[in-house]
Amino acid sequence: MCPPPTPPPAARPAARDTPPTAADGPGGNGASAGTPARVAAVGPYFAVSSGPRADAAGFRPFTALHHDPAPLAEYVAETGRRLGTDQRRVAASTLHIGTAARLWSVALATAALTGRAVDLTPERLWWRTPPSGPIELWLPEWPAATPGEDVPGALYETVVVRHLGPLDEALRRDFGLSPRILHGNSASALLGAVRVLLARVPDAPWSPLPVAAALLAREPLASAGVLTADTCGAGLGGAGPRGAGPRGAGPRGAGPRGADDPLSYRRNSCCLYYRVRGNGYCGDCVLARPR
Repeated sequence: MCPPPTPPPAARPAARDTPPTAADGPGGNGASAGTPARVAAVGPYFAVSSGPRADAAGFRPFTALHHDPAPLAEYVAETGRRLGTDQRRVAASTLHIGTAARLWSVALATAALTGRAVDLTPERLWWRTPPSGPIELWLPEWPAATPGEDVPGALYETVVVRHLGPLDEALRRDFGLSPRILHGNSASALLGAVRVLLARVPDAPWSPLPVAAALLAREPLASAGVLTADTCGAGLGGAGPRGAGPRGAGPRGAGPRGADDPLSYRRNSCCLYYRVRGNGYCGDCVLARPR
């Protein structure tokens, strides 16, 4: 098991390279007012707005997506329209992996940049479907980071238990998606967010890899597939500067992979995206031929 992520020894004298404290910004516990902008700068799947906004119409709390069949059905229908498919299970699975990617991206980027797990509980986080692009996320008030040193545990509680658990239940009930598909989607989206962070924020003080490895060791993610990576090595799991990893910007599969890809993940299920006309298997799909 990897040790908890820590700043590199050479960086500890610098105040900005140590874990944030209550003095670092409003909200305390590392909830700096500038954190949302730093997270959003990574890429579109990492974008999250905070504070009052004049165009708040259409936003709903995530609790509505979890427990109200109407907005979930609308979201699935819109996803199917964009995909050009009338297969509701395919649209529902695509919605799921995209939503999981948004949640993991914001959570992992915050942890990588601040060393803390931000509170993204469904009661705090709001969403809406934009005319194009990934689901929009809004925190009316940027919350305090969760206390304690167990970052993977805090992210597991927020993303897996509080968000994906009830969303999975709703998608199983209303669209017939199996737990195997949903858990594979969650794990694949997690690895996709890691790949983007390694590529775009190679000098983040806290590596996302040990955190992701700890999350993938917990059920239901542990049974979703197999990860092969040097998550504790100096080039990947260390907290100091790292070389840029492979590129990737979206939720599909675990992101594009090249010859120098430090991660190898093969899920035990398929997200069903191959059923959309003109598309094939994702790189980590159980149906894809191993390279």
